[in-house]
Amino acid sequence: MKVGFFNIIFMSFDLNQIYIKNKSISDMIIGKINKNEKIKKFDLELHCTNCGKKVPGGLKTSEKFYGTDPFKKEVDLFEKNYLCGICRDKKKNSKID
Repeated sequence: MKVGFFNIIFMSFDLNQIYIKNKSISDMIIGKINKNEKIKKFDLELHCTNCGKKVPGGLKTSEKFYGTDPFKKEVDLFEKNYLCGICRDKKKNSKID
């Protein structure tokens, strides 16, 4: 069974341990990966910018894009604006109310 990264965020915290142990779960993609490009997988120390909770940081990108200046800017922006599933849901629900 293949589960996407965002699907895991909506599940309970207990599944974070499964994510760490089971690397077959899809990583989030940074940048664009063309059909026949080699993929570079990497991990980031991600923390929610709102509550500070540590979250799984498995990502992947193309080998050509990895390490370039646009890549570094995109990862930096991603780290500065990342919200865990709970904080993201709270923010989304506060906009609805």
